[in-house]
Amino acid sequence: MNLATPQSQTGFAAWWKQHRFKIIPWLFLAPGLFMFTLYVIWPIFQSIWISFYDWDGLGDPRFIGLANYRELWQDDGFYTSLKNNVIWLVLYMLAVPAGLFIALFLNQTVFGIRLYKSLFFFPFVISQVVVGLVFAWFYDPSNGILALIFHAFGGTPPAILSDENYVTYGIIAAGLWPQIAYCMILYLTGLNNVAPEQIEAARLDGAKGLRMLWHVILPQLRPATFIAIVVTVIGALRSFDLISIMTQGGPYGSSRVLAYYMYETALSEYGYRMGYGATIAVILFLIMMVYISFFLWRMYQQEK
Repeated sequence: MNLATPQSQTGFAAWWKQHRFKIIPWLFLAPGLFMFTLYVIWPIFQSIWISFYDWDGLGDPRFIGLANYRELWQDDGFYTSLKNNVIWLVLYMLAVPAGLFIALFLNQTVFGIRLYKSLFFFPFVISQVVVGLVFAWFYDPSNGILALIFHAFGGTPPAILSDENYVTYGIIAAGLWPQIAYCMILYLTGLNNVAPEQIEAARLDGAKGLRMLWHVILPQLRPATFIAIVVTVIGALRSFDLISIMTQGGPYGSSRVLAYYMYETALSEYGYRMGYGATIAVILFLIMMVYISFFLWRMYQQEK
């Protein structure tokens, strides 16, 4: 039995007709927002909550307040990981200009350009695990390609992944290979949207070379540059898979970064300290938020 009166049905129909264009988009967004809240937002707050506890992941958590943060302040492993993350962040940013210049080279109509694009695009489609294995074989001081090059010139090949002074730089070089390809794809997409009228107008005014690039092309590539920088910063700060595949944090923990140190502390056979691992995760999250907020603020100021 329908208890709704014709007047109430008419009132709801009129309200829906008036507000449907505001409500329908939110109905489509609701499933995605629910999943994002459940699997991203909620775990962030849960990690912050766990960081105030001493917990092995199985028993009852014991509240210890800021003890994990005080211990982290005096942890040499944390400072080593933080220093490596800074090195990752600085050197990883080379992927942005390198991707730009490769995109400018590939944005031409010459014979064989599709083959060149495929070769430069290839690192992006392969797994990070494969990248780590390839570079581990490349750095092999016994039979790797690098060792063969050194032997060809009568030199002694360095054991890059076994040397505390070189291991971090060797892993970063491996990570730059696919990251440059990703930035290249972003810039190639951006170059396809560059207004040809502005290019022709700049040529009539005598602009060419670096002046054309700096004053005409780069301003139109600002959205691609923003995405490339943000993705590269996030990739540098959350680097984990290459370290896990190539060195497992060694030698003697010298190649650890915050993401790997978090895993090693909380989930590996050396740890099972969920609270301490969550503390490292919170610090890493705050560092990411500082960088991303800064870039968002700069982008907003430029748009204004």
